[in-house]
Amino acid sequence: MTVDSEMSAPFLFLLVALVCINFYYCRTTYRMLRETISLRLENETLVEDLQEERDRAQSADRAKTRFLAAASHDLRQPLHALSLLVSTLALLGRRGDVPSGAARDLAEKAKTVVGNLSGLLNALLDISRLDAGVVRVAKEPVALGELFHDLRTEFVAEAEQRGLAWRVVMSDLWVDSDPLLLRRILNNLLSNAFRYTKRGTVLLGCRRRGNRVEIQVWDTGGGIPSDKQTSVFEEFVQLQNSARDRTQGLGLGLAIVRRTADLLEHPLRLTSMYGHGSMFSITLPVHQGLGALTASSASLPSGGCLLGIMLVEDETDVLQAMEQLLTLEGHRVYAGRTAAEVQEVHLADVSMTNPPVDLIIADYRLGHGLTGLDAIRTLRSYLGRSVPAIVVTGDTSPSRLKEVSESGFRILHKPISGEELGNAIQAARPD
Repeated sequence: MTVDSEMSAPFLFLLVALVCINFYYCRTTYRMLRETISLRLENETLVEDLQEERDRAQSADRAKTRFLAAASHDLRQPLHALSLLVSTLALLGRRGDVPSGAARDLAEKAKTVVGNLSGLLNALLDISRLDAGVVRVAKEPVALGELFHDLRTEFVAEAEQRGLAWRVVMSDLWVDSDPLLLRRILNNLLSNAFRYTKRGTVLLGCRRRGNRVEIQVWDTGGGIPSDKQTSVFEEFVQLQNSARDRTQGLGLGLAIVRRTADLLEHPLRLTSMYGHGSMFSITLPVHQGLGALTASSASLPSGGCLLGIMLVEDETDVLQAMEQLLTLEGHRVYAGRTAAEVQEVHLADVSMTNPPVDLIIADYRLGHGLTGLDAIRTLRSYLGRSVPAIVVTGDTSPSRLKEVSESGFRILHKPISGEELGNAIQAARPD
């Protein structure tokens, strides 16, 4: 009995130790198995994510390739037409005096071509600015009644010209949005509706949906097939303009609408039945707590006050044209190809002692690797004060646009008209 008791104690100890060891190894094996399964699942998730990123990158690359190819084609077309018109004018000139009728006809055609080219460049610029993230959103209360009234007036002539009924359902609601960007969205949607509606009605209205409002644009045009309703928001897509008729637009309007709506965080919706028309809409938040709200647009200073303007432009033809235009408008202009040349012209102005300078206008791309921002800083240092400035640029590179935008200066995008330049000067000049 004593021997059995003495033998059972070690066996019991060994049994307990064996159980503990087995339990430890089972626990360790379980942990390793669980971590292995977890790592495998994570790897599978990472592989799926990488495949999705690769597919998105490839899709974006293909889209960018299509975009550049279409943009190149659409830019070459008006330039080709303009080149032929210039050759025709030169040929007529070599034969003698150009008849007035022929000259007017060529001028009208050239004006149309330049207008198409300018429209395309402006649309491409809008897309580049949206992609670069330099479009600043300034949301504020917007009166739909005032906005709808302006749009109704704006499209009356087009409706009459196309023989379409034009209806606007007025609203007294106020919404939170950027008034300029919202107007651009609706302008593009209405322009599309009128362009592709051959007969019937175009309607603008809205529906209240709780604390949000959906602004809708209806038309009785040809409609959009269900399998094409996503692609219409891509660049240069025109389902009903296979002949590339420039009077039917450039295929960029809806691409700009989509990007702008995303920027504003206003959901965009399309409902269409092929052969029966379409409805485009954006949804906005209703403004809460209306008080005595007034229109947000600040009035520009009244004209009549002539300014001293420093002008920096390294292209001689452009420099002379802008200097002549500004001088004819009555401004005192100090122009040069560099900031140093402008300083010399200013110092040489013997008509006045220390002639005042109210504004600086500088082209962005200057010679010797300098930019308009460098010229503005140099001239401000020379004058000893922060004179208001305008940067003129034809650059559509997103990185360049972002750099210019972050400078805080007012920006004008080439090509610009005399009226656009005048408005920018009025808005930028000191009070």
